[in-house]
Amino acid sequence: MGSEPLLPKWASKPCIMGIDEAGRGPVLGPMVYGCLYCAHSYQKTLASLSFADSKTLKEEKREELFESLKVNESIGWAVDILDPRELSAKMLKEDKINLNEISHESAMGLIDRVLKMGVLLTEVYLDTVGDVAKYEIKLSKHFPSIKFVVAKKADSLYPVVSGASIVAKVTRDRALREWVLDETAENMHRNFGSGYPGDPQTKSWMEDHKHSVFGFPTLVRFSWGTCNAYSKDIADVLWESNKTDEEGGGSSSSRKRQLKLSNVGFPTSKRSEEIESSGKGRCKFFQARKLEHVTSF
Repeated sequence: MGSEPLLPKWASKPCIMGIDEAGRGPVLGPMVYGCLYCAHSYQKTLASLSFADSKTLKEEKREELFESLKVNESIGWAVDILDPRELSAKMLKEDKINLNEISHESAMGLIDRVLKMGVLLTEVYLDTVGDVAKYEIKLSKHFPSIKFVVAKKADSLYPVVSGASIVAKVTRDRALREWVLDETAENMHRNFGSGYPGDPQTKSWMEDHKHSVFGFPTLVRFSWGTCNAYSKDIADVLWESNKTDEEGGGSSSSRKRQLKLSNVGFPTSKRSEEIESSGKGRCKFFQARKLEHVTSF
């Protein structure tokens, strides 16, 4: 069993951290949150390392900078990779978690992870997700000993966030490039482009890989509204809900409801999802045996 790496001496002195994400907008692949941290005393040197908002740099330059920061003993970094299946599951569950909340959780998870390593974080800089003031208050409540600076375009204002932007972007690009598709259909291919909804190659890949029953491969964030455009000719699926139309209904007079999945998990209006019925759509096996769902005996 390997031992935990030794914490560098500078980590026990006041440190700053930058956090940024890559892949919030794409319909394919993971979203990645990255952080970069260093001692306060290293800030001037950090500003001279040519870090910049990763979107303004060519891929070759991003890769070069990432490799250089990985071997820099005065810098620490970490990432949180959110699988597309995880994103869709959270956004479509009964108690939905929106993308802003998911982003907040990821950022706070990185802070917590670095603190638990023993790094003395005193300042954290982040690109805003949602309202700036509300985000700062939320972070300060969770980590009262840390000063937070939340700003729009933080990746172009603060070198420590620029560095985090490079960590996140290169990690996502590599993850997408090396992605192993779970599905094994013969016509599957990897020419999916950048994964952004407006990319013609991505559009073509999604059109080629949609299925009338099973929807899209797990690489696709099928909770994205973008997927609605591909829902034509998708098969309707009906099943009976365990809930009744009346609150707390256990009464035999309470009418059962059917839920309709018409877009293979794509967002639809509640009215189109819930279709009242008398239970006639139930599976014949259960109808014939007069079987009912029970919550207690």
